[in-house]
Amino acid sequence: MSNTTQLLRFITAGSVDDGKSTLIGRLLHDSKSIFEDQLSAISKTSAKRGMAAVDLSLLTDGLQAEREQGITIDVAYRYFATPKRKFIIGDTPGHEQYTRNMVTAASTANLVIILVDVRKGVLVQTRRHTYLASLVGIPHIVLAVNKMDMVDYSEARYSEICAEYLKFAAQLGLTDITCIPLSALMGDMLVDRGDNLDWYQGTTLMNLLENIVIDYDVNTTDFRYPVQWVCRPQTDEYHDFRGFMGRIEAGEIAVGDEITVLPSGRTSKVKEIVTYDGKLQHAYAPQSVTLTLEDEIDISRGDMFVRSSANAPKVEKEFEAMLCWLSETPLDKNRKYLVKHTTRTAKCLFSSIGYRVDVNTLEQHATDRLNMNDIARVAIKVQQPLMFDSYATDRATGSFIVIDEATNNTVAAGMIA
Repeated sequence: MSNTTQLLRFITAGSVDDGKSTLIGRLLHDSKSIFEDQLSAISKTSAKRGMAAVDLSLLTDGLQAEREQGITIDVAYRYFATPKRKFIIGDTPGHEQYTRNMVTAASTANLVIILVDVRKGVLVQTRRHTYLASLVGIPHIVLAVNKMDMVDYSEARYSEICAEYLKFAAQLGLTDITCIPLSALMGDMLVDRGDNLDWYQGTTLMNLLENIVIDYDVNTTDFRYPVQWVCRPQTDEYHDFRGFMGRIEAGEIAVGDEITVLPSGRTSKVKEIVTYDGKLQHAYAPQSVTLTLEDEIDISRGDMFVRSSANAPKVEKEFEAMLCWLSETPLDKNRKYLVKHTTRTAKCLFSSIGYRVDVNTLEQHATDRLNMNDIARVAIKVQQPLMFDSYATDRATGSFIVIDEATNNTVAAGMIA
């Protein structure tokens, strides 16, 4: 398989027992992406439990606690590939108390599959997961109406659920939504169409995953290059080499282009674009490259290169953001934390908490305290200026994490408004 095969990251979300783990297991099984020893192991486990058929959900529910309770607690990642595309799947928890796990997995996803049990319809959890998907900016949403075999593959019931969900999603401004009826247990409309859904003329889930366009999920307009490392090899061959290593988070760059270094505002031109395989004339997001400049400028980790003639990010010490609190220890407004934004880390204070969002009802409540899994609008002051865009413009330069100085634990994840 070619190294240039496109990678799609997607997650599954839904209420408990909607069939997320079974769906992933069926995708892996029917696409021939599991090994014989894996299939043998879960077959033996299924037989010990007295099951007539293989329980494919065991492919993802890896923790012993999950298997005992029959639920997904942590995020289980699985990797597979087809001739068309590579995939990373995140099976996220359905319980409200594991909101932080879903937010973490969703932050890098191109697509989310939100499962609905056709017998239960759109639930509070369905709305919560859709809100979280919109919050972290997942571009593509698939509503998978599962367990169609339990209602005799009723088209009327499927249409009713889709209409209700699309009405709710419109309130969040979501437009790229595909509805698919399926049965993860029986395999209908996952990899193969099956024989039970003749009235549905749309795509199968696997066909959608293989062909959905994700080229524009990354900001291709505004060049953003946070400097990760200043490369000064101490060898005779590269004695005078001074390169700036990092990953292009948005846009593109070419040799000869003029760039501006933030926050200093100094300008120069790109002299070389160097990679492990040699030199390039052009580079694009999300490539990791080393850039050399025509001028000697004082540049260090945490600085950012942008195009001199294009839209510049904001360079400020204060901003507002939506914050998901991840720590068991509540937010303390009277102490300092660290903010890590792209490659820059700075001390910060939370100057105010605007409101907390009830993720089940989407209502906003005044509060001065954040506990684990809370999502709130906050105002932050940082010691050093950050170069940022809004999260809606660029997920990479519009996001950050908050670190506890004392424990070095990540305590929150934020999206800049």
